[in-house]
Amino acid sequence: MTASASKHYETAPQDRISMPHKLIYGFGGFVNNLLAAASGGMIIVLNLGLGMSPALVGLLGALPRLTDAFTDPLMGYISDHTRSKWGRRRPYIFVGAIAAGLIYALLWQLPEGRSQSFYFWFFLAVSLIFYLAYTVFATPWVALGFELTPDYHERTRLMGVQNFFSQLAYVISPWFLLVMQYEPFFDNMVTGAAGLAIAIGVLTAGIGILPAIFLREPFNIDRITGEAFLRDVELGAQVNAEGSDRRNPLVNNMIKFFKGFAATFRFRPFVKLCAATFLVFNGFMLISSFQFYVIIYYVFGGDKVLGAEYVGYSGTISAVGTFAVIVFITWLATKIGKRRAFYVATGVSIVGYGLKWFCYDPEHPLLLLLPAPLMAFGLGGLFTLMGSMIADVVDLDEIETKERREGMFGSIYWWVVKLGMAAALAGGGILLEATGFDVALEGAQTDATLLWMRLFDIFVPMISSAVAIWIVASYEITEEKAHEVRVELERRRGAVQAAQ
Repeated sequence: MTASASKHYETAPQDRISMPHKLIYGFGGFVNNLLAAASGGMIIVLNLGLGMSPALVGLLGALPRLTDAFTDPLMGYISDHTRSKWGRRRPYIFVGAIAAGLIYALLWQLPEGRSQSFYFWFFLAVSLIFYLAYTVFATPWVALGFELTPDYHERTRLMGVQNFFSQLAYVISPWFLLVMQYEPFFDNMVTGAAGLAIAIGVLTAGIGILPAIFLREPFNIDRITGEAFLRDVELGAQVNAEGSDRRNPLVNNMIKFFKGFAATFRFRPFVKLCAATFLVFNGFMLISSFQFYVIIYYVFGGDKVLGAEYVGYSGTISAVGTFAVIVFITWLATKIGKRRAFYVATGVSIVGYGLKWFCYDPEHPLLLLLPAPLMAFGLGGLFTLMGSMIADVVDLDEIETKERREGMFGSIYWWVVKLGMAAALAGGGILLEATGFDVALEGAQTDATLLWMRLFDIFVPMISSAVAIWIVASYEITEEKAHEVRVELERRRGAVQAAQ
């Protein structure tokens, strides 16, 4: 690395975001994760409370999310191209939070005694509407975070606070099943789900609107894309001289949408971040269930109760560790840069995965708690750094396209995450079957099965994380590069302001 790439720039006072504003942006992350956790965690009620087929329940979990492949990027495009006195993001965040909260509460008001067909079609129809409202809220909220500050380091601090606060949703969500069965409040699990959904809906609407109310979009989009503004003026003059464009405005917008979608996927720094995220996150997700099986069937010989107890201990330590990781990686990235901080976070997680071979020991079960805080570095560091790095990518993209496309970048990034997660969960089942696991054997699984479980559990995330480090090694936006891009953008905007 050259000396210039190691330059460090202090954050200017005007580029800092106040802690209250960081927390308010974090409220949006809490709502985002709360809805995601609740959507996945409460769907078990359809099987355990209403007797629906597990296969149908699985379809209800998957089918609505397939629409994200289109609605997420489309919402990003719409938000990027919105012009209103309230900004590009805030109107959608406000309306989306209220709509998502109301529809989520409605989704779980399920009458008892109906057929599986009724539950399936009702839940599917309302879920499609809910996920649309969820997208209207979440996509502009993500994009807003990319533009709250132009500073390289302050972006990391913002994403650190946001990720820290967002993780609180995963602290409370494991208790949802217990809450829904709490007899002093609810008659059964179905009425418990109805009551809990109302509480979640109220929280979503009440907290989710706060970023729209208290945060301000710092950029005047007509100024920030000044060269695009001048280019459009010239194009308009040309169209007037040659005759009006005969294409329908809807057709024009659809053409622009697909061109923007394709251009985003061709932008190499962004593709590298998507690939690294896919590998780290989905390498973990692919074997996420293996840890439970290894603990239960290898460490505890098939004892589900004792195994579940230690799984709970490990999960709690991992959750607490994630909070510490977020704080540490946020600090570290401001000292050594985001790319090097990614090396550290992902490298430590690789060590944690490797330690499973030695620490998942039937003779010393307490050792299985040791890798948990080290593995937490992987996801804790990933989602702290990637949001900040994508904000830098948006700046570099503006140099080339003369447009601000935070919405498109954010929506496609999270679509890739969700698409990969769906594939990883399906692939995890295939891998488990490949080990030869037979539930009927209970604690008498073959030695070969246990060995393959352990190998997949350890080496799949280790290899995928190592490949992610290799990809990020060629990621070109260093602190020095980000500074050069910012200087050039501010020069352009100043020149365009003078011209206008």
